[in-house]
Amino acid sequence: MEKPASPTLTAARAVTGAARVPQRRRRRPAVLALAVALVASGGLGGAALYLTTGQRVAVLALARDVPAGQQVEPADLVQVRISLDPSLKALSADSKVVGMRATTDLKQGTLLTASELSNEPLVGNGEQVVGVAAKRSQLPARPLTAGTWVVLVYTPSAGNGGSSGGGSGGGSAGAPALTSITARVVDLGDAATDGSRVVDLAVPAAKGQAVADLAAGGDFALLLAARSSG
Repeated sequence: MEKPASPTLTAARAVTGAARVPQRRRRRPAVLALAVALVASGGLGGAALYLTTGQRVAVLALARDVPAGQQVEPADLVQVRISLDPSLKALSADSKVVGMRATTDLKQGTLLTASELSNEPLVGNGEQVVGVAAKRSQLPARPLTAGTWVVLVYTPSAGNGGSSGGGSGGGSAGAPALTSITARVVDLGDAATDGSRVVDLAVPAAKGQAVADLAAGGDFALLLAARSSG
């Protein structure tokens, strides 16, 4: 005849068996919704971070230097791919910029931006083009290009100073009516063997005659104007 199990052992087995029974955990809908929202927001945040820092886009850069005033040619441009950055204002690779003029000196290897280009004509409304025949000593050392702003100034001490009486309004007539004017270079003739060349300047129509008179006298110099001129 078997001995009855002790109450203590029976109770321990009961507890052990009860512990093995899985308990269903109640899932709160609010907690699940919050978890889904956090995962979704995390994914969107990662996507936004990728789009702003990891995406690479094709933009335009300079393949060679382009002086201010010169028209942009296809050989001046090259496409590069860079990471998208809101602080960069580079023009996209499909931008139509060939034929536009550079408003400043464009340097090889730099990105091209819209502020550096212009479609404005070199000769505006109400302007005339006056050709000025300048000697090498009357020109700046830096080569002039179309679109460059210059100052045409009267320089009596550099030339005859009115001492020669050639032509009406010469020597005894004193200084010309116009002694200084800011103008924009429209075109340049080929340089002669002595370095002289004709520079076409766009000036207000009302000043065209005075500019021509000053240039004809020969006592002048062309200076590079300050960047803010014009």
